[in-house]
Amino acid sequence: MFKKLLNIPEKTGIALGGGGALGFAHIGVLKVLESHGIYPDIISGTSMGAIVGIFYAAGVSPDNMLQLIKDDKLYKITNIINIHPWSTKTGLSNHSHMRKLIREIIPHNSFDELKKPMYVCVSNITKGIAEIACRGKNLDFWVAASASIPGVYEVIAHNGQTYTDGGLLKNIPVKCIKKQTDHIIAVDVLPYNAVENIKSPKDVLLSSIRLVQHQNSISDRKAADFLIEPMAIKKHHEFSFDNYMSIYQYGIEAAEAYISKNPKILLLAKK
Repeated sequence: MFKKLLNIPEKTGIALGGGGALGFAHIGVLKVLESHGIYPDIISGTSMGAIVGIFYAAGVSPDNMLQLIKDDKLYKITNIINIHPWSTKTGLSNHSHMRKLIREIIPHNSFDELKKPMYVCVSNITKGIAEIACRGKNLDFWVAASASIPGVYEVIAHNGQTYTDGGLLKNIPVKCIKKQTDHIIAVDVLPYNAVENIKSPKDVLLSSIRLVQHQNSISDRKAADFLIEPMAIKKHHEFSFDNYMSIYQYGIEAAEAYISKNPKILLLAKK
């Protein structure tokens, strides 16, 4: 309120949650927000939310991100997972493809040179805590760590600490940007949606992981001023990379529906 009286621009933050391929919905949400004049000033993200968020913070538009996917940069599983024999490894894939892509699109590879502040959530499994990376070089390192799906990607070691997917401990990093913003939009692509008719170990594992991620997101969901929930999870799953257009459309529809029901969010539009 005081900022408005003093004519000081208020800052809008957006927290993009993890969810594997379901995170393609973030691009649709960003597209709709921009179409209504809402351009977040500060971004935070976990896992796929960190990947989409870092590109957005670097100035890559939602349309250009979608083009990257169409150009086979982001959606083909072979472009982001580099399978190798894992008998002596901590995951099925290393991070070489993902890190190369980030350095290709963001050559300066630095948080400090991004066009917008970006906060990346990682899980420090040495200390058992969630940590936020937001300064310095090695942007590709921290984003890869945030998206290191346990068992799929190798863990990342740095300064005697071991890191893995941020979604393990904080899937929607809202609170880490609370003090830097006046309003926060959270986008949860993994709203809890239990697998019905559980019939296999895969169903049990998937439901269990989703439950953990939902539980660790509850306080951050409540801390957000606006919460958008694309429901691609009803039709797709975390590895549905080939269905990127359908998932993107879920993001479009969820954002439009939310704005229609919650017109107060339009007060965040840049004038």
